Amino acid sequence: MPGGRPRSFDADIALDRALEVFWRNGFEGTTLADLTAAMGINKPSLYAAFGNKDELFGKVLARYLDGPGAYAADALDAPTGREVLERLIHGVVDLTTGANTPHGCLCVKAVQACGPDSRTVRQDAVAVRKAGEAALRRRLEQATDLPSRQDPASLAALVHTISDGIAVQATAGRSRDELRQVANLALRALLDEGA
Repeated sequence: MPGGRPRSFDADIALDRALEVFWRNGFEGTTLADLTAAMGINKPSLYAAFGNKDELFGKVLARYLDGPGAYAADALDAPTGREVLERLIHGVVDLTTGANTPHGCLCVKAVQACGPDSRTVRQDAVAVRKAGEAALRRRLEQATDLPSRQDPASLAALVHTISDGIAVQATAGRSRDELRQVANLALRALLDEGA
């Protein structure tokens, strides 16, 4: 016996719309009414297709990492350590100040603004951040062109700290040009052998 009526909406389009709402408002600032209105579906359809709000956020987070946030994984493929750092730091500026996207970073917003009832969402976002930092550390361990004084683990943590700061500043309204200047200054400090 068939399992109910077929979906009358495109799940990919609905996820993209949910991504934009969560990215703009953060997890806590997004209501089910916001989601259903943006996705063009009712609550029963949302639950049937995506689960509850926490489960939907998990799907949105995966979509974010494979879509707008994919620059970070792509940067790790750069041929030199310097280029990895440049692509990551310039990439976060581009991501968080996009003309057609919400400003800031979905992961950073989720980590900063999730209350105790949203512990799982916060843990998921923290896990993504930790995995990204660990991948960067592993890549930097292979780099032979970085200043010899740089410890890969500390450098990876510093790059993620800089990236998070850029995301927070983008959310607060800093312009792309201002944040590019910050990114260039950070890169000079990170890559200067004499520093």
